[in-house]
Amino acid sequence: MRVHTITVVGAGVMGRGIAYVSALAGFRTILNDISEEQLQGARAHAEKTSAKGLEKGKITAGARETLLSNYETTTELEAAAAASDMIIEAVPETRSLKKHVLETAAAHAPSHAVITSNTSTISPTELASFTSRAEQFAVMHFFNPVHLMPLVEIVKGLETAPETVAIIQETAEAMGKETVEVNEFPGFVTSRISALVGNEAFHMLQEGVASAEDIDKAIKLGLNYPMGPLELGDLVGLDARLNNLRYLHETLGEKYRPAPLLEQMVKAGRLGRKSGRGVYTYEEESSWVKS
Repeated sequence: MRVHTITVVGAGVMGRGIAYVSALAGFRTILNDISEEQLQGARAHAEKTSAKGLEKGKITAGARETLLSNYETTTELEAAAAASDMIIEAVPETRSLKKHVLETAAAHAPSHAVITSNTSTISPTELASFTSRAEQFAVMHFFNPVHLMPLVEIVKGLETAPETVAIIQETAEAMGKETVEVNEFPGFVTSRISALVGNEAFHMLQEGVASAEDIDKAIKLGLNYPMGPLELGDLVGLDARLNNLRYLHETLGEKYRPAPLLEQMVKAGRLGRKSGRGVYTYEEESSWVKS
């Protein structure tokens, strides 16, 4: 089966990023969300990001035209699912919400459609059970910012068919991504490592080992990370980081217990870039100042 139309459900940071690379790759892309405001913001993000890419020579004028002509938005999940060859669920890491989205999408999608989730922690076998087509389901885990990060983790559930993995791999590669194939286990590969590093950075900040800036600088220059763990936490959302750690603590044990400082920041509403303040305070989208 060849994929022609992809529906991305959820117009948050990850969903809009996935929709961007999907449309840029030439797939008819339908971005779905319950909020028209979120969809308008996602469309504006696509226009701004592609304009910047064109200015810097990262994409051509023709590629930008392809992107914008393939990019559609809708609040109607049922109709979008019915038109799709692949559905990528990218809503927040809440089981009840994912269950609702996956059940609705599966009920209206064509019988041939592959259904995926961008979850970073939740069991693909559990998510597949919500679709009634477990053999056509796997996790398709992108990374933020989607248009810059080259990796997609393909995580198989108990009943994922090899043909499904092949379709997802081919689709990801058409988006310019490299893939790794992962067997189901809590946290997959990247989330387990990232959660440990990020949590340890919060412990060091809490203990006064170094400033946030110097912790991030040390990890970037000393370990060759492209972004410091505290910067990354702010980018993905401290609430999302905390939810991942809580799940990994529950499933994998004490070493994943969330740092108290991270818990405090989330309680205070300091969620990172999306709230304007996290570890750092953000004056605008592309910059930060010391908290």
